[in-house]
Amino acid sequence: MSQYFDIGDETLWNPSNGVSRLFRRQVAVFEAELELPSGIGPMVNDECQVSPDAFETFVNALLAKHRRTSHAVLLALSEGFTATVLVLAERAGIEVDWERHGTTSEAPLDVQVSTVVGMSAPAHGGSWAASLRERAGELGQRMPR
Repeated sequence: MSQYFDIGDETLWNPSNGVSRLFRRQVAVFEAELELPSGIGPMVNDECQVSPDAFETFVNALLAKHRRTSHAVLLALSEGFTATVLVLAERAGIEVDWERHGTTSEAPLDVQVSTVVGMSAPAHGGSWAASLRERAGELGQRMPR
């Protein structure tokens, strides 16, 4: 069995039920963290509609939060979800302004304190974006439509 994430008549992703269930639960977590709706609607008869406008806002807010985080555990917990969302955004035709996200001047949010060095620094914008895009590219090859 599988479920469908669609925009109109176009299928963005057709994961198995278990993967879909876990992803939708993570969506709820990140909606709460960002205090924004994701645009990913409820699953009804194994189909879920994605609202492109709300989803675009959610994607950009998720990337902004991810970019401002240098906490290793938080990054590990959120990277897979963020990369999965990027695949869906690309398939939905959502333009991501990588330059804007990569060169954020906002203060870091979740900073990891290290007993050895002090605090971790946020990744350089170019390497941050390249790494996340690479991960999304790898996942995209394994995300059936």
